[in-house]
Amino acid sequence: MTTVSTPTGPQTPALPVAPRRRPRNRHRPVWQEQPSLPGAVAKGLVLTLICLAVLFPLYTVVLTSISTQATITEAGGLVTVPGEITLAAYRQILAGGIVTRATMVSIGVTTVGTLLSTTVSVLCAYGLSRPSSLWHRPILFVLVITMFFSAGMIPTYLLVSGLGLIDTYWALILPGAVSAFNVLILRNFFMGLDPAITEAARIDGAGDWRILGRIVLPMSKAVVAVVALFYGVGYWNAFFNAMLYINDNAKWPLQLVLRSYVLQGVTLPGSGVGQVDVATGAVTGLPVKMAVMVLAVVPILVVYPFVQRHFTKGVIFGAVKG
Repeated sequence: MTTVSTPTGPQTPALPVAPRRRPRNRHRPVWQEQPSLPGAVAKGLVLTLICLAVLFPLYTVVLTSISTQATITEAGGLVTVPGEITLAAYRQILAGGIVTRATMVSIGVTTVGTLLSTTVSVLCAYGLSRPSSLWHRPILFVLVITMFFSAGMIPTYLLVSGLGLIDTYWALILPGAVSAFNVLILRNFFMGLDPAITEAARIDGAGDWRILGRIVLPMSKAVVAVVALFYGVGYWNAFFNAMLYINDNAKWPLQLVLRSYVLQGVTLPGSGVGQVDVATGAVTGLPVKMAVMVLAVVPILVVYPFVQRHFTKGVIFGAVKG
């Protein structure tokens, strides 16, 4: 404790001064302020509970897919405590048959569909973002209308059938090749770029193709990556188009096979679901079903972290600008 002196009297001890809390900056949103200790603890607890709620089902599915029949029988179904481990279910579904073919179909459709949809969306959005492009306002109006109104299932099926796409892989790609929402995101992002850069390139003799490939796309990697992820996830998870347009189960994608296995309990030829190895008890229908679920989820979980960092810069900026 320190003392202070006064000109008219003896020294008196100075009282301790409590630290003053820094006033909130009025120009910053509330959620950007430094949280208090109770608030930080509460946020950490809530986020921990949310993570556990998301990860625990995935943990159960993965653990059940690599468990033996004895462990599954002891657990009475889904396994939550690790026991004896085996990869027999994965060897069974990847050894050939409909699951292997469905995985290859899903990979092919996702790859081709994502490349096609992203390319068409970028070209469409770039054309609509140029004020001098021909009929860009009527085309944009028609594009926006498709977000609220659609022809319906029966006219779409008749169109796909009339084009001869039934029982072809193109039926899984072309009906949903372009999303108006993604095109608008790209268009808004392109319109937010500094027009002086493109005008300088045009003065130097660059055409639209060179401006798009050399200037616009390198500056738009974030939003293009996010849109490509949207398309990729959509193609990978899609099963309804396959259920409508694909009659040959050899051409089914993985998601439709998963739906038949897990939800409907259908045993397809060569799938191994429902088969029980009585001699070893190593694999039954349940771990095979869980293995197919893991096979359907893992690719997206692997790709997503590499694109997740672009979401804020890509989608939010593309949606606000313009």
